[in-house]
Amino acid sequence: MATRQELKEKACAAIEERKEEIIAIAQDILRHPETGYTEQRTSGIVKDWFGRLDVPYRDRIAITGVKGQMSGGAGAGPTVGLVAEMDSLRVEDHPFADPTTGAAHACGHNVQIASMIGSLIGLRTPGVMEALAGRLVPFAVPAEEFIEVERRLKLKEEGKIEFLGGKQELIKLNEFSEMQMALHMHTGNLESPARLSVGGTCNGHVAKFVQFIGRGAHAGGAPHMGINALNAAMIAIQSMNANRETFRDADSVRFHGIITRGGDAVSAVPSDVRLEWRVRAGTMESVRLNNEKLDRSFKAGALAVGARVKITTIPGYFPIHNDPNLKAMFIPNAQELVGKEGLRVVSDDVNGGHSTDFGDMSQVLPVLGINVGGVTGQAHGNNYVVTDWENAVVDSAKVVAMSIIDLMYGDAAKAKEVAAKAKPPMTREQYLAFQRSQAADVDYDGAKG
Repeated sequence: MATRQELKEKACAAIEERKEEIIAIAQDILRHPETGYTEQRTSGIVKDWFGRLDVPYRDRIAITGVKGQMSGGAGAGPTVGLVAEMDSLRVEDHPFADPTTGAAHACGHNVQIASMIGSLIGLRTPGVMEALAGRLVPFAVPAEEFIEVERRLKLKEEGKIEFLGGKQELIKLNEFSEMQMALHMHTGNLESPARLSVGGTCNGHVAKFVQFIGRGAHAGGAPHMGINALNAAMIAIQSMNANRETFRDADSVRFHGIITRGGDAVSAVPSDVRLEWRVRAGTMESVRLNNEKLDRSFKAGALAVGARVKITTIPGYFPIHNDPNLKAMFIPNAQELVGKEGLRVVSDDVNGGHSTDFGDMSQVLPVLGINVGGVTGQAHGNNYVVTDWENAVVDSAKVVAMSIIDLMYGDAAKAKEVAAKAKPPMTREQYLAFQRSQAADVDYDGAKG
């Protein structure tokens, strides 16, 4: 049987040989961005490649998800998940934005899908999977970006989803239950000379959908007959800002949001104003405490002008906790590929401030999130673009394939060790109970105080 190192070299050689083809997948998806729960074209690309690589799959999971399965030829062992996200953001002035929808891959999920397929190309090289034990589950998942809240709430009302985030919904559907661990990669603007990065954590969050209801009237002829819902919203925003001095630096608290509807006509007193808002923090307890401040602010705006406010609190994401044994396994592979200077190892208490539903997965099973460079600009900005496709797509595909080989080689001893030592913070049932406990609807009439 081939050695572990020989298998890695064989997989990496196959990825290198087909790198232009793999990069083309990322570039194709870049030109056709789709937001969460609408990723039909992207899921079609995944299915096509799963078919080409002889990977059996199920589709239409949480609307658009595609889940494959590959068995090793060396016997039974743990199941390793490889998770890649399909959805885009909406950044209308991004150079690759869809001119109709404003959707744009300003976070690099197109790279994730191509990297996953690249890893599978390496692992499907003759002789590789045959020497591995256990199973690999490559999973293209929907709706990581927590956007378009009002549209997703309609999907919930229609019974198509319960949770607005893709991995949240997949946990509910029990689609990660057979995995004993999971890997995931993401692009990041890494400081040179780093080409790969591992470690760190992020914020948890809850989301808000808020509707201020006033009374319409002629803005010039009879403004005194109206109740200005936009003024209520603006007072609420100022109230939020007045709370910022109470944020503790250690908690990494963020309040931010957008007004999605500000009124109907400039000549009419706005009677229906809608907002999507977010509170983030480094712990779920801090999220809870600051969420109460946010609700008070919304009520203050309604009280000030006598408007009504409906506040929908939506379960968001958990901070991520990377498994230390998966991290330790990954580091030598990354250093072998890009050198010690090319890998940035981040302390697990360093908070990047962002949020991801991969954090939710980390509550119920051991996971490892990997960052790969090759991009410039600010994540979620109109200047976030891939400038080094080989680093972003090819390096990530290779290091993931190498890590999977390490986990599943022979009798899958490393995967068994990870599974045996892992202590996820929650069971699936505890996770679902907690998330459901966060959901709330408040209907407050400021005219009644």
